[in-house]
Amino acid sequence: MSETTGYRPTTLALGKVLNMFNPYLLMVVIFAGLAALTALDASIVSINLLPFLSGLRWLRVHFITLGVVTETVFGLTAALVAARSTLARPKTRWDIWILLNGGLLTLMVGIPLINQALILIGGSLIFVAACLLLHQLSGLRQSGSASKPTLSGRRFFMTGLSFLLLGIFVGTGLWLGWPEAFRIQTPLEVHIHANSWGFMSLTFAGLIVALYPAWTQRPLAWARSISPIFWMMSVGAFGLVLGPWFNSEFFTVAGIALHLPATVWLLLNVIKPLVRDSGIWRRPGMWHLITSYAWILAPVLVAPLILLKVPGFPGAGVEQSAPQALIYGWVLQFSYAFIPYLFSRAFRPGQPAELGGNWFSLITVHLGGISLWASIFIPAYQSVLFGAAYLLWALSLIPIAYGLWRVVSGAANAIESNVEPAII
Repeated sequence: MSETTGYRPTTLALGKVLNMFNPYLLMVVIFAGLAALTALDASIVSINLLPFLSGLRWLRVHFITLGVVTETVFGLTAALVAARSTLARPKTRWDIWILLNGGLLTLMVGIPLINQALILIGGSLIFVAACLLLHQLSGLRQSGSASKPTLSGRRFFMTGLSFLLLGIFVGTGLWLGWPEAFRIQTPLEVHIHANSWGFMSLTFAGLIVALYPAWTQRPLAWARSISPIFWMMSVGAFGLVLGPWFNSEFFTVAGIALHLPATVWLLLNVIKPLVRDSGIWRRPGMWHLITSYAWILAPVLVAPLILLKVPGFPGAGVEQSAPQALIYGWVLQFSYAFIPYLFSRAFRPGQPAELGGNWFSLITVHLGGISLWASIFIPAYQSVLFGAAYLLWALSLIPIAYGLWRVVSGAANAIESNVEPAII
């Protein structure tokens, strides 16, 4: 063979690269690392060490919601629905990936600068990417007697994406004066509710429905309950969006009355088959998955006190800080469990995969949530407790982000060992 100046993957190795290196998952590693750094930044800012970084508040949240979670959802849902519906695995849609990540990168620049043009461009690109994914999912219709339409998670994902479209529209419009045109009374709450109670809540429910048998080697407790859970969560989320849209307590209360029982019902589906399995309770991953929901239930439980305007209750403080605990305590912690599992399945095929996280990440992420809520009710130590919350969340993120990087780099090294000299 002639002199070589580089390396070229063999046909087999190239196939592995295209199959294993889902481009969305590589972006998840990047955003998980950025989420850890910006959580640490929030801790430092809260004690006035780097006050010039205080404008990154919403950027921190979007590293998790639009970065870690959305990248995972876009990279996973189509393949998961196809697998659970006995359909061929769909090919990676590079147009969707480019639109999503182009929009994310544009927003990451536009949000800190409050640049209306960049925010409009970024939001529009993500909106189009979500529409394309929704269209792709709509084409993955179940067929054959072996299909499981109820347990594929497809309708959870599609409805969740519909709420994401609404959240993108309202969130983008926050900077462009759209709320006044559409008579949205409390646009920030509409944006948060559409993304949290709609997109993420339904998407996480779909992941539980579709992946629970793989996580635990057993079915959910009551398979027939999945349909009513879906409708209760969907209608409840719609009510929670309409509430702040029209400033109507009727819609808000009705939404809570539907969404909360549905969430509890879903958790009971998860917990009941595991009650007598002491082995699975020794694994922090399942604890991450289940206890993460404590942080979505907390704001719901105090909502009546806010609606009734109970004297002395810090309603404004709860409304301002609770979304942070919701994102870091629930969204991020749920991701601690299922994303490492997903990475193991993608990059270590043929090897056992378990829910992610460890006891350190479990303890620190919950202590972070407790510290943030304590900062609401103890004004004298608010800055210290707020800083401690973000420090604890940053610490909890470090082993997760490092673990994801080890999985990816290990797979890359394994592929690089199967190369042959490239002839130039």
